[in-house]
Amino acid sequence: MDGLRQRVEHFLEQRNLVTEVLGALEAKTGVEKRYLAAAVTLLSLYLLFGYGASLLCNLIGFVYPAYASIKAIESPSKDDDTVWLTYWVVYALFGLAEFFSDLLLSWFPFYYVGKCAFLLFCMAPRPWNGALMLYQRVVRPLFLRHHGAVDRIMNDLSGRALDAAAGITRNVKPSQTPQPKDK
Repeated sequence: MDGLRQRVEHFLEQRNLVTEVLGALEAKTGVEKRYLAAAVTLLSLYLLFGYGASLLCNLIGFVYPAYASIKAIESPSKDDDTVWLTYWVVYALFGLAEFFSDLLLSWFPFYYVGKCAFLLFCMAPRPWNGALMLYQRVVRPLFLRHHGAVDRIMNDLSGRALDAAAGITRNVKPSQTPQPKDK
């Protein structure tokens, strides 16, 4: 057991992407890198083999971003609002894509670990923020190319919905409405 601990300690002393991320988390949270590494390892193992991995992954992708979004709304700066709005746009599009592919993808052994890693990538701090990268490279170009057509379709659908609602209320006869009973 001491040999494993020494190898882990040696790994945590080396300079690489994992130790840089753990170092940034250590600086931000005050929790030592080795405890953070242990937590990440246990979380990964649970996502691989644990019951309720889907729930845990969805909680990770929702709870902290929701908390950070509320803090962003309450802060005077609008930059953090943009960061979290971008996250929620990417999260919603990912959820929509996942809805149609979840039955197939959930059978892959590392699906929930990959999904959790993707969601953490999307909420990472500025230089590595996956949501901002995906928004700038995928979502924004598609939106700019197609937003006129989507706006026309939405206006047409809302007009039809209002017409249908007006038709339903117009077709209700006064004799069909329930009358209060006298006592």
